[in-house]
Amino acid sequence: MVKKVLISQPRPAVLEKSPFYDLATKYGVEIDYKPLIRVVGVTLKEFRSQRIEILDHTAVIFTSRTTVDSFFRICEEARITVPETMKYICNTEAVALYLQKYIIYRKRKISFADGSFTGLLELIIKHKAERFLLALSEPHKPELPEALAKLKIDFDPVILAKTVVADMEGIRPADYDAMALYSPSDVKSVVESFGVEGLPVIATFGEATLRAAIEAGLNVRASAPSPEAPSMAKALDLYIGKLSRGEEVAEVEMKNDSTNEEFIRTQQSKLAKKSRVRHRP
Repeated sequence: MVKKVLISQPRPAVLEKSPFYDLATKYGVEIDYKPLIRVVGVTLKEFRSQRIEILDHTAVIFTSRTTVDSFFRICEEARITVPETMKYICNTEAVALYLQKYIIYRKRKISFADGSFTGLLELIIKHKAERFLLALSEPHKPELPEALAKLKIDFDPVILAKTVVADMEGIRPADYDAMALYSPSDVKSVVESFGVEGLPVIATFGEATLRAAIEAGLNVRASAPSPEAPSMAKALDLYIGKLSRGEEVAEVEMKNDSTNEEFIRTQQSKLAKKSRVRHRP
């Protein structure tokens, strides 16, 4: 039976609008919101140690607001004037709109994708003539830089933010029946802070988080997104519902998804054909 769940996210401003509020009401479950990690920008010294010249690039790829903040702070501290001609490629509209904090929003300078991996790749390919600076957090998923390398996109990765363990004071894993983790960094934070023994059931969001949890030896019984559970709230709903009906819930297993790899191969083929056409005498 599940009585108390830890969600590794900040507490919502309006609890009643959270999908976990409905979960708590439905099953009488107590929900605690406690971030297990925090993301901070790198120092100017850490940036310079990477030997990256911002002005050597004509476009920047952003996938988070934290890297946007860090990029413009680094430019200010290093007294780098970003040219008006710089283009910005963002994975979502929210990140693109966030750029208004630093620059005037112009569609010819700022482009955004739909939040999907393939959508971002397609957008980058549309601007493939640019020399990109790929703004990353550490740790990060390797899929995007690996895909850009395979597609022979001219880019340089740069670490602009890093993930550190949040203050764990007051957190006792034994108090919870389930912990919902959203990133591999959440997994690392939990394991480094508490070990593996004695942890409650784990719910994960995202393929990378699931892989990290399984490799760490955690007891994963719920996972999202999936066709049945597009959100963490739904994954927990299904898990708690099964338990309340007296059903056994098996450990979640890792499944290989070849969709992104197939997309990359298709784009490689298209780019190769275009290259042959351009160079045909």
